Formats: sequence, C-alpha cells, structure tokens
Amino acid sequence: MPAYIIRRLLLIIPTLLGILLINFIIIQAAPGGPVEQMIAKLEGFDGATSRIAGGGAEVSVAGSSYRGAQGLDPELIGEIERLYGFDKPAPERFWIMLKNYVQLDFGESFFRDAKVTELIAEKLPVSISLGLWSTLITYLISIPLGIAKATRHGSSFDVWTSSAIILGYAIPAFLFAILLIVVFAGGSYFNWFPLRGLTSNNFDELSMLGKVSDYFWHLAMPVTALVIGNFATLTLLTKNSFLDEINKQYVVTARAKGLTQHRVLYGHVFRNAMLLVIAGFPAAFLGIFFTGSMLIEVIFSLDGLGLLGFESIINRDYPVVFGTLFIFSLAGLIMKLISDITYTLVDPRIDFANREA
Repeated sequence: MPAYIIRRLLLIIPTLLGILLINFIIIQAAPGGPVEQMIAKLEGFDGATSRIAGGGAEVSVAGSSYRGAQGLDPELIGEIERLYGFDKPAPERFWIMLKNYVQLDFGESFFRDAKVTELIAEKLPVSISLGLWSTLITYLISIPLGIAKATRHGSSFDVWTSSAIILGYAIPAFLFAILLIVVFAGGSYFNWFPLRGLTSNNFDELSMLGKVSDYFWHLAMPVTALVIGNFATLTLLTKNSFLDEINKQYVVTARAKGLTQHRVLYGHVFRNAMLLVIAGFPAAFLGIFFTGSMLIEVIFSLDGLGLLGFESIINRDYPVVFGTLFIFSLAGLIMKLISDITYTLVDPRIDFANREA
C-alpha cells in the first residue's frame, strides 16, 4: 500500500501540469483579457469587456493587437502589457507561473489589490462551513433513511419517502434557496433568518454560546438548500446497496443460525453495503465544497471560494483563476487518493497495489 500511495502522489505532478497547461491555452485564446479590461476603462466602457471583445475593428498598437484601442498612446498600451505581464510570450509566462507555484506563490490579483493566497484564506471559512455541514447532515439523513427504506422495501413508508426524495431531487438547490428567502427571510411571510453573511455585525461582542448560535442561525437556510438537492442520490444508493446485500447467501445463513435482525443488519450487512457510501465521503464533500455552493453563495451573499472563482473568471483575473484552479485540482486529486485509501480501510479485501501490479 505505501508504494501505491507514493505512485499516486507522483502522478499528481504531471496531472496538475496537464490541467494547468490546457486551461492556460484556453484562457489565452479567449477574448477580453486584463489588458482589454484596462483599455475598456480608459475608453470609458468600465466593465464592458464584451462590447470591446465583440465589436469594432482589430487595431495594431505597439506591436500588439487589441480591440477598441483606437486613439490610445502606444506607450500606454505597452505599459499596460508590462503591468499584467503580457509583454512576455505565452510560453515564458506559463514557465514563470509554474516556477512560482512550486514556491506556493500564486501572485497578486489584478483587480483586488491583494495576494491570491490571502484572498483564498479569507474566503475559505465560508466554503468549508457550507461544504462540511451540508455533507455531514446529508450523510446523517441519507444513511438511516436508506437503511429504513431497504428494510421496509415495498411498504407505504418506502413509497411516500421515495416520492418526497424525488420531489426534493427535482427542485434545484438555487430555486429552493429562493423559496426559503421568500418564506423565512423577510420576503413575503416570516423574517426568522438573516439574508446575508456568515455572522452578524455584533458577532465579536457575543458570548461563546451566542457566537455558536449566531453562526448556525446564518447557516440554517443555505445548508438546508444544499442538503435538499444532495441527499436523494445518497439515500437511494444506500437503499440499493443494502437490498443487494440482504438477498445474498451469507445473510440467509446468518438468519438460519438464529441471529437477530439487528445483528444481521449491522453486524454483517452494514460493512459490505456501506463500502461505496462511506468511501465516497471525501469526493462528496469536495463536490459540495467547491462546486455545489457557488449559486448558494451568490443568493445568500456568502463571500466564499465559489463566488471568488466565478467573479475572477468574469473579470479575467488570471492570477486568481489559476490560483484557485491549482488549489481545486490539487484538493480533488488528493481527495481521490483518500477515497481509495478509505475503500481499503472499510474493506481490507480491496488492494489497489496488487491490482495495479
């Protein structure tokens, strides 16, 4: 197993390099980069990158081709290029970026006047809060519910819970979030929960118990919106896993020996049935942590990593785009390795090292 882990860790390096290279090529080919953004502001079209990228003749200025640069001093265009590092060819820029990343130096944001690492550290608590609590609550609901549905397969309980699960799965998380705001955040009915932020303005003045209560009070609606859209798949996976194991011969033998239903279910079936569910926890957490919460962050005005990445792409803030991409990709690859290790911990019969050999 240690040799397998070392091989997987070494494979992370070329994988990360390939991800960064592909995205670097795509972003370089896309119109409306930071130089165009600055030209837009100088020409009086602040934030209107699409107008510059989409219309007007392409004009050569100071050896560089930009749209909408008519009338600007070539030296000014050259200064803007040097400001954002575009006075160097693309391969050289990519090589400089890689050398900085080896030193965990992700550069500074083009438009936020802050280091990328500082921005990520600032937004991280919000994303961790959403991802961690949503994943934990999803598992705490889905696993017992899936087991109950498996043991009562075909009953009225199984039927009506399946209907509720399908209904929850059919409603997008962002739509359910809007519904929660309308009903419970002062929209049209009640004003029970705050609409924005992770904490109140007077958070530092509260007692320890007050801080904990305030924290979960702010998280209640966004976490609920995320859980509604994620627990359906896990519940059905748990149910189907248990149904598959319950019908196997070793379960029939255990019952024939006179073991109780509880002992059969949790002493024999649980470990095998929970293999896929438990081993998938790291990937499930990562999915909610980095991707599932972006719209929720926007709707509830939670300034997390999802919102940071989205705004950086819109504004062509390349250091933040590539910095967050590097962090997300590295975390995803490590989580995948953790998932494989979890498989072997849950079921020692699985040995990835021998299978690769």
